[in-house]
Amino acid sequence: MAITLEKPGPDGLPEAVDALREWQSEGVAWQIHPGDLGWFWRSGAEATAAAVRIWRRDGRILAVGLLDGADLLRLTTAPDVRRDEDLARRMTGDIAAPERGVLPPGEVAVEAPMDALLQDLLPGHGWRAGEPWTPLSLDLTEPVKAPDLRIETIGPEECHVWADVMRGAFDGSKFTPEKWHTMATGTPYAEARCLVGYDERDDAVAAVAVWSAGPGKPGVLEPMGVHREHGGHGHGRAITAAAAAALRELGSSSAGVNTSSSNVAAVATYESGGFRRLPEVRDLARGAS
Repeated sequence: MAITLEKPGPDGLPEAVDALREWQSEGVAWQIHPGDLGWFWRSGAEATAAAVRIWRRDGRILAVGLLDGADLLRLTTAPDVRRDEDLARRMTGDIAAPERGVLPPGEVAVEAPMDALLQDLLPGHGWRAGEPWTPLSLDLTEPVKAPDLRIETIGPEECHVWADVMRGAFDGSKFTPEKWHTMATGTPYAEARCLVGYDERDDAVAAVAVWSAGPGKPGVLEPMGVHREHGGHGHGRAITAAAAAALRELGSSSAGVNTSSSNVAAVATYESGGFRRLPEVRDLARGAS
């Protein structure tokens, strides 16, 4: 059967989320997670659907891509087709040809599992190694040490607090309570939690969202931030511990995060919380023509 490229509507998103859940397992190359779609959902179901690309054969989803911004395609495949030549060649052709609507022309990047055949084929179309990223993982077999912060799980009535911390943690962030409510309507949020950490003065100092893919599967933190007015006190390590504990309660086998290798402070924060650094991965990048 021929492999087809699809751009699903909002009604097609649950199937894509289910596929990503199914593909998560320990010991495989880092890949996009249902939580990545869940965090993107803050822009709404229509916007999320417009950013998703699906490759399918004989009715089965083989690969899912997420256009994260205007110039980055994050994608993954079912584990058993990572080296499928027909799929890799079809995806390479779709990604390399702007007229097919997967990526726009100009400077763009692709994030794909390092063991995917796509990694071998795209360089033949003018792509090169791009930005390095560091995946980190924390095994959740054993209980996680309690953090040195009071932790609250955030619901609709307190979402303004979570939004305030996010805006205070990330320069240029425009996250609002309305975006939280939109995010919470997404399919992935059924297995997610938003947490806020409060210091001894009862100030909200750090926040995180955690996303489960189901019992026995890796979960992820996306995003995690410490308010800029409360940095330097170990709050990042504390909220990360709280996130790991929440994922363990949700049945996750591990807690994962992927951060730019250039963000040395973030990598150090996760490592200080017991996260294990995994082999570095790189985007594939294409320059302007």
